Amino acid sequence: MIVADKKPIEEIIEEVKDFTSILIAGCNECVTVCEAGGKKEVGILASALRMYFMNQGKDVKIDEITLERQCDHEYLEEIRNSIDQYDAVLSLACGVGVQFMAEKYFDKPILPGVNTCFLGVTEERGVWTERCQACGQCILASTGGICPISRCAKRLLNGPCGGSSNGKCEINPDLDCAWQLIVDRLKELDRLDDYEKLTPIKDWSTDRAGGPRKVVREDVKL
Repeated sequence: MIVADKKPIEEIIEEVKDFTSILIAGCNECVTVCEAGGKKEVGILASALRMYFMNQGKDVKIDEITLERQCDHEYLEEIRNSIDQYDAVLSLACGVGVQFMAEKYFDKPILPGVNTCFLGVTEERGVWTERCQACGQCILASTGGICPISRCAKRLLNGPCGGSSNGKCEINPDLDCAWQLIVDRLKELDRLDDYEKLTPIKDWSTDRAGGPRKVVREDVKL
């Protein structure tokens, strides 16, 4: 899932302080799971902003909505008939949702309420960690299901660097060396021979280095 983190309230206030009507729009998908932008967070943020404006003696209309997703046209259409009531929309979706809403409602300020961090997993309640950088050329089949692109600090494709020690990364002693994890996993799968196979130079054009990417599925297009 896409993992995001709440922006500091001070930063949000600075962005919205000059508006008199604001719609706070949450998203019922990834940011709900990571507790950054779902219905609960929308309500908390709305309350905080109402209190701020009340203390400032300003009458500001603040409404709340949580859409199923903000990365699909059909769900963004739900605010089509009401968005003109607001000076701005404060979106708690990931950066994808913020941008897609801004494209759809081109004449309306769409402001981010969260910082989008990475593609990751929930390790435990309140702890999310990165697992994928969406490089566009997945090699997990040969690395035991552990990604060296996202989990190795140096993104090495053919074994650990010389700085790893006792199974830990030289960048952070609390961080497991990705290649130690890969070797341990390959041993468990009785596939350690895969470790001896050289991974060819990666085609980074499938990564963000190749510019904004697009996936087109002719079999599902209407």
